[in-house]
Parts: sequence; C-alpha cells; structure tokens
Amino acid sequence: MGKKKPKVRNRIRELRAECGLTQQDLADAIGVSRQTVNAIEGEKYSPSLEAAFQIAAALGRRLDEVFEYEDGKRR
Repeated sequence: MGKKKPKVRNRIRELRAECGLTQQDLADAIGVSRQTVNAIEGEKYSPSLEAAFQIAAALGRRLDEVFEYEDGKRR
C-alpha cells in the first residue's frame, strides 16, 4: 500500500462566511489575489507560513483553528 501525500486542510470557506467576508475581502486583507484565496480555500495550493498566519489573523482565529496538517499516518 502506497504512502499518502501530506496535505494541509483548512476551514477558510466556513470561517470566512462566519465573518461575512468574500474571497476578495480576504485577499485584500492579506495582500494576495482572489484567485490565490480560491486556490488555498480549495486545497489546491498550500499557503506560505506567513500567508497562513495572515489568513488566521484576518479571520480572528488561531492558526490551528484554520489549518490542519494531515500527514497520512494512521493514529
């Protein structure tokens, strides 16, 4: 059985909706394009550590409330 690729999961869409923010609002707040927010939100792209902290701050949450690292190992 092959090893699963590590993946960063996120709750950006859900938390953004709770804050009443659009993708463009979040993008403007952290200085990236709306397309970048869309790619991160859709888990097609993992943000830099700096961007991840900025996203969490813009959403008023801790980093671990927004992002979860899934390493593929069974626990």
